[in-house]
Amino acid sequence: KFLSLCQEFGPENVGMITGDATVNGDAPIICCTAEILSNIALRLGEDTPYSDVIMDEFHYYSDRERGVAWQIPLLTMKKSRFLLLSATLGDTSFFEKSLTQINGLETVVVKSSVRPVPLDFQYSERPLHFKIPELIASHRSPIYLVNFTQRECAEEAQNLLSTDFSTKEEKKRIAEELVGVDFSSPYGKDISRLLKHGIGIHHAGLLPRYRVLVEKLAQKGMLKVICGTDTLGVGVNVPIRTVLFTKLSKYDGEKTALLSVRDFQQISGRAGRKGFDDSGTVVVQAPEHVIENKVAEEKLASDPKKAKKFVKRKPPEKGYIPWGPETLTKLSQGEPEALVSRFQVTHGMVLNVLSREGTRNCDNVREIIRTSHESPHQKKRHFKTAFQLFRSLLDRGILELNPLRVHVDLQQDFSLNQGLALFMIDTMRILEPAHPEYALDVLTLAESIVENPDLILRRQVDKAKTLKLQEMKEAGIEYDQRMEELEKVEYPKPRRDFIYDHFNVFSAAHPWIGGDNIRPKSIAREIYENFYSFAEYIREYGLERVEGLLLRYLSEVYKVLTQTVPEFMVTDELESIIEYLGELLRGIDSSLLDEWERLRDPAGAELAFQAAQEKRSREEAARALEEKKIKDRRAARIAIVNEVFRGLREFSNGNFEAASVGLG
Repeated sequence: KFLSLCQEFGPENVGMITGDATVNGDAPIICCTAEILSNIALRLGEDTPYSDVIMDEFHYYSDRERGVAWQIPLLTMKKSRFLLLSATLGDTSFFEKSLTQINGLETVVVKSSVRPVPLDFQYSERPLHFKIPELIASHRSPIYLVNFTQRECAEEAQNLLSTDFSTKEEKKRIAEELVGVDFSSPYGKDISRLLKHGIGIHHAGLLPRYRVLVEKLAQKGMLKVICGTDTLGVGVNVPIRTVLFTKLSKYDGEKTALLSVRDFQQISGRAGRKGFDDSGTVVVQAPEHVIENKVAEEKLASDPKKAKKFVKRKPPEKGYIPWGPETLTKLSQGEPEALVSRFQVTHGMVLNVLSREGTRNCDNVREIIRTSHESPHQKKRHFKTAFQLFRSLLDRGILELNPLRVHVDLQQDFSLNQGLALFMIDTMRILEPAHPEYALDVLTLAESIVENPDLILRRQVDKAKTLKLQEMKEAGIEYDQRMEELEKVEYPKPRRDFIYDHFNVFSAAHPWIGGDNIRPKSIAREIYENFYSFAEYIREYGLERVEGLLLRYLSEVYKVLTQTVPEFMVTDELESIIEYLGELLRGIDSSLLDEWERLRDPAGAELAFQAAQEKRSREEAARALEEKKIKDRRAARIAIVNEVFRGLREFSNGNFEAASVGLG
């Protein structure tokens, strides 16, 4: 959306603010996440400087995790006009009243049940490797192939390589478009191979630069198929003629269930482009076992004897929810579910409001809760939680009384946006800054309050089990005992007992924690302690298909270290860790900033591009030469560090001659 607005209004007039980066932040048009706008609205209230707010994908108001961020601006930005957009709002009567109550302006509903580009729906019992070529042959591409896991996206894309979808001329055009594109990350070669075949892949596990590249190629009509997850329904500017669902059920983290009417209509609504297509096509694949049985029956139709003996494949026993043509009818013709308030009170909310200038900020917190879209019973619970959070901030010196204000020694962008941030600060007070492990322990605490990247943790367990199994085999341990021991293997959890013990005490004293739990782990710490580069860590654990997951996780840890750890608690070694992570992140992906610079100054961007290409060529040549000399660069670095520490140890013991050996 940011790049699209830059092309429409000029890059000098458009800025972007996310939790990770700011580009041209003083521009008259700002493209930002709902969370950013929510935080600004909490800090500035009526003085928020945006006179007009367009909230696209407003159905996220009902999202369990993010919904509160879509509600806060509606409660606090009383001088702003709002445009709430979604194809699946459902009943809007509540919002019509509440918007008028907030800013005193008349609310107008613009609604139509007639699509400018009509959709036709198909229920398919043809295998994908037949159905997709049929759709392409009937000029129904580009096709968005909807999967519900990133693994399935990669597997389906790989399967499609066995069929030629693009002509030689089309492949040549794609190859020309890809000249100079940076595919240097571990997954880059796979992405490049897929794109040259006319196949894109698009999901949150990819680095941003690859997602942007897929969107650009799709906009130029160069891709026949894009394999992705249901996230393409969220404001991504990719032209699609056909949406093909591989299934109608998904796992939501707790259970497998059919798609909601809203989710189905949001995704299927991507089909058909106004001004390009007369109609859009939505295809739903039958369950896999149904398709297999139908294909087998067709093959056996000419042989009655074999047909009698044929045993149909049964549906999966676990995690299977049936669907059929009637399900498609219900989802395509049904009314979207009513939007539900997801308001909640957090430390970040209280702290942001109390950071405002003025003396009525406690009243402002109460006003936000009072006007929230919650029931009277829920509001009572929120008032109680707000008071508990206020007391905990006061007790830890984050807030000061007389006058009531945020502690003056805290950094300007101090944040408690992670749910357990206060636990981290509380526990840091117990640590001794002079202790050699202090900085690493703070890093571990930061990782403990960040959401678990489950796939990365599973890979850590797999590696630990492989090493453990090898050790036990060499020790001659019996098979049954080996299996029993492997069940006990976990991913690394530094200071686990210390963290769990203090969390139990903390949570007992702070009932507002609710269902939040502490999650000790070691990913950023492992990278720092072993001098891994981003690419090395990806290869170490086979994370090529989810590079974006690691990038997001490291970004979250970095934000905790820079925004939640009070500056007076940052030691020199902790500062080194923060700088290390910051430098690592800056070197991974700067695609959005690069693209903005290209739009702003095409000539300068071209020179920068050529310089970057030359630099990359030099670096690749140097890397190849280095790898010839040193097969294991990481081991070499660790050996050097170990040698330095050995020399320092000998020096401190007075063994000057021994200290000089090996150090030159």
